[in-house]
Amino acid sequence: MSMQPENEHNMIHRDLLNACRKGDSKAQMKIYGLYYKPMYHVSLRILGDSMEAEDVMQEAFLVAFKNIGSIDLNVSFGGWLKRIVVNRSLDTLRKRKNTVELMADIPEDISTEVSDQAEEGTTEEKIEKIRRALEKLPEKYRIILSLSLFEGYDHDEIGQILGVTPSTSRAQLSRGKQKLLQVMAG
Repeated sequence: MSMQPENEHNMIHRDLLNACRKGDSKAQMKIYGLYYKPMYHVSLRILGDSMEAEDVMQEAFLVAFKNIGSIDLNVSFGGWLKRIVVNRSLDTLRKRKNTVELMADIPEDISTEVSDQAEEGTTEEKIEKIRRALEKLPEKYRIILSLSLFEGYDHDEIGQILGVTPSTSRAQLSRGKQKLLQVMAG
């Protein structure tokens, strides 16, 4: 029976994680190389500041390598690391602003319909336009949009991360989309 490439990759990945558990610095550097960019971008989307995102990402790897013995290797290391990065990023925001305020009284039925008109330009240009518009949003909208649209968290998870109800998360996401569209149109 031949092994599928995915299984080989998973076994190599698991071997690297086991080596990290033993303090193997070469294995840690390989894992770091695999996850550095995506984790940096997770933090950057939340914080909007490259220096802070770099610091958070470095701290997250230190925490992950220190606690790697407590993770079940059958669980996604990337998902676990991303959760650390998200939490550290939010902690940094709280320190910066003292608190992340999310308004609970926004109606849930806000319309966020997107125009069906096709924009000209490449996909990369569209993504860059969205990224620039996202950076211009107030922090509370940038966070909720990043967690939902880019990181794939559902409203229950976002509520747990931010300490709000799922309905508040939905309302903030709706309002954030509306603001994003306004920024992109302007």
